[in-house]
Amino acid sequence: MAATAARQTRAQARGHNIDPEGIDLGLIVRELQAVADYVTNIKREIGALRANEIYRARLPVAHDELGNVVNATQSATNTIMAAAEEILGATHDDFETYRDFVQEKVLAIFEACSFQDITGQRITKVVDELSQVEKRLSRFAEAVNARDQSGQVDPEDAAKQARKEALLLNGPQTADVAVSQDDIDALFG
Repeated sequence: MAATAARQTRAQARGHNIDPEGIDLGLIVRELQAVADYVTNIKREIGALRANEIYRARLPVAHDELGNVVNATQSATNTIMAAAEEILGATHDDFETYRDFVQEKVLAIFEACSFQDITGQRITKVVDELSQVEKRLSRFAEAVNARDQSGQVDPEDAAKQARKEALLLNGPQTADVAVSQDDIDALFG
């Protein structure tokens, strides 16, 4: 056996595909080359994915911007609620004083509502960052011909979905899915 392998190796080294067992060495070489090309392509696509940039830069930016949106929204809401409560609780005897007081509080409400512009800009940044991540992942999945395996469910996702269904937690919905306010009003007659 060792002698046959040695003769075969020497013959291949001289450019002959001699195989005493009838195996098509050319086919094997082509298949190995195809595997090597596939691995090279995967390595190139992994490099193009730039996972470290996604992990270190893009996702943290999206996280920070969404945190800022939450904080700005919370701050604006508190300002608006406080101003409205002060207006409702005002006990000025003089109409001019009351009017000035209400104008001051309404201006505070308008200023608090200006957070929406900054919030929109921040959310646009998050959407842009997530769009880049989506494009890279899509290109990578296409390059490696990735397919989701049926029956493979992330246990954490499954637990969240089960809790959502059990508690009917649908959260904010898009206009095309959400129940209209008129339908809700009709339920309460």
